[in-house]
Amino acid sequence: MTPLPQAFLTAPIAHRAYHGAGRPENSMAAVRAAIDGGYGIEIDIQPSADGVPMVFHDYGLDRLTGEAGPVSGRRARALQQITLLGGEETIPTLDAVLEEVSGRVPLLIEIKDQDGAMGMDVGPLERAVAAVLSGYDGPVAVMSFNPHAIAEIAEAAPDIPRGLTTCAYEPEHWPTLHGPVREVLRAIPDFDRLGASFISHRWSDLARPRVAELRSAGFAIFCWTVRSAREEAIARSVAHNITFEGYPARHPAPDA
Repeated sequence: MTPLPQAFLTAPIAHRAYHGAGRPENSMAAVRAAIDGGYGIEIDIQPSADGVPMVFHDYGLDRLTGEAGPVSGRRARALQQITLLGGEETIPTLDAVLEEVSGRVPLLIEIKDQDGAMGMDVGPLERAVAAVLSGYDGPVAVMSFNPHAIAEIAEAAPDIPRGLTTCAYEPEHWPTLHGPVREVLRAIPDFDRLGASFISHRWSDLARPRVAELRSAGFAIFCWTVRSAREEAIARSVAHNITFEGYPARHPAPDA
């Protein structure tokens, strides 16, 4: 297990960076706002057609831009020319975000599942992320809902702290994921074999026994996505730190 830097426990983590009016999610403006506020940053990674890690949450372009089609259907140079809705920012690369952050605040990177069913058809994106991170000198960690993606990160970049994004996998939230797969993932069975050092669990499901078990064993518990001071107060009764959006989270993060 690669230990998680202490910096991840000392400031709330801005979900998709500190986005808001004029600062689209996962944009450079949202990244700069998080740095200015002293917040940690969570970002999402999707691949371009030429395998470049792009900082973008969705698989498709339509919700966040004026374009349509999959992110993975366009080359990085073309994606970097697409304007994000709600501002003047364009889609950044992971490399550009790393250069901007430059170790000033902790960076939590979520690799979006590319298998489509949380299966084993992964690898290129994880290796590309590992390659970009190879020269980065700052607090950084990588996570994914797909345990196979984290296994790839463990092999490609064993010195980077890694964790699992987790939840109760309710059918209504995961309608395309097979029931047996949801049942397996719900129990977080892969944590030990992956050498993980943390989970980021859905805040409203933190009372799950498996979460308590991991906390008691000394592992870090993060949660997603807190959207109010009330939710934050509830989440902090279990979680060591929160991922938040839509309001200014308490800062600095108190000890949990």
